[in-house]
Order: sequence, then C-alpha cells, then structure tokens
Amino acid sequence: MRANTKSIERRAKVRFPMQRELRYKLLEGDTVVASGVGGTCNMSSGGVAFTSDQPLVAGAFIELSISWPVLLDNQCPMRLIVFGKVVRTGLNRSACTVEKYEFRTQARTLQFTAPPRTDRMLQRWAKEYVKAQQASA
Repeated sequence: MRANTKSIERRAKVRFPMQRELRYKLLEGDTVVASGVGGTCNMSSGGVAFTSDQPLVAGAFIELSISWPVLLDNQCPMRLIVFGKVVRTGLNRSACTVEKYEFRTQARTLQFTAPPRTDRMLQRWAKEYVKAQQASA
C-alpha cells in the first residue's frame, strides 16, 4: 500500500506560468549592488519566480522590470515594475515577494542592454518599507 503523497500548496495566491524577459536591480543597505537580466517562470499577485544571470541574495530588496505581453492602446509596449524582497534563491533561479507594483510604458525599440535607471526609486521604496515595518512592530 502506498502512502498518500499529495502535496499541500502553501502559497496564499495562485501562480500562473508566464515566461517574460526581465531586468532587475538588487539593493543592500542604500546601494544597488547588482543588476542584470533574466526571465520570469511564474507569477502571482503575491510573488514572482524568475531566473537570473547571477546568484542573488535572499532577504535583499529587489526591483524587477518585466516586459508585459499586452500593448497599451494596442500600440505602446508596457513594463510591469515590481518592488519586493528576495525570499528564495538557488543557482540561477529565485523568487521574490510583490510588495508594490506599477505599470510603465517603455521605448518602442527593443533594447538588449538598457542602462539601469538612476532615479533611486528602489532606494526610496525600501526606506519606506523598512520604516512601515518598524512602525507596525
């Protein structure tokens, strides 16, 4: 007789398989320590599993810029910007939470090596997140 090996799903949100190109920035303290490219594996409103071109650090703040499959007004390419924390990492596969997200338009031309933004939005979001966590503790 075989034991019942039915797995129990512990995620609060349903993940959907979605393979999209992404760029990321990793923050430690107040400094962007890594940036690179990868691709999504699956997504939900609570998290994203993705591949990266280098190992990432669990617990670090991260910003993902994900190419979105739908055009705005059937003309303009969009990107989903996700702010979260790396919760799991492996050789070249990681997962992060989705703490905040927004959609942005992107350039109409394909850019394979776009320079990372320098608007410090990731740093501002991380400071606000830490402050809110400390206030609720």
